[in-house]
Amino acid sequence: MLRARDRGPWETATLGGGCFWCLEAAFELLDGVEEVVPGYAGGHVAGPTYEQVCGGKTGHAEVVRVTYDPANIGFEELLEVFFAVHDPTTKDRQGADVGPQYRSVILAHDEAQRRTALAVIARLQDAGTWAAPVVTRVEPMGEFYPAEAYHRGYFRRNPANGYCAAVIAPKVAKLRRSFAHRLKPAP
Repeated sequence: MLRARDRGPWETATLGGGCFWCLEAAFELLDGVEEVVPGYAGGHVAGPTYEQVCGGKTGHAEVVRVTYDPANIGFEELLEVFFAVHDPTTKDRQGADVGPQYRSVILAHDEAQRRTALAVIARLQDAGTWAAPVVTRVEPMGEFYPAEAYHRGYFRRNPANGYCAAVIAPKVAKLRRSFAHRLKPAP
């Protein structure tokens, strides 16, 4: 059977905004998103483990690789969701998650993504969306390393977990309210 991913002109976005569990839970709800894979990128250590990345010395950020159909949802729309579900004004942290592995980063796969990311950041900054300046970094995409299997679908599999209930669930609820028009149809 031919999967939808194999039929269309899919594109990829790689984004880091704190814990990858949060971003995965948000992006997998969006219509036009085929796959969301948590992983590590932006660093200098090949094949890092979760423990190494959590140590903050690999240079990697926790990120999600989002495979999407640009005919259904554009890169700019993905960035609007990205900026809505994390705080892009805190350097190397999201809430209680602190360290360079939790930085806000857009890893551009090409020049068009880099330009779009910079334009979206400038537009949101000019609009006064946040009281503090945006610290989100726009960097070239390098190597992506998928996270260990137990990280995939973490929120879906563990909604009663304390972190999931206290941190991820409110972000998902905000996404459902603010981007109801962009959600996948109910099964």
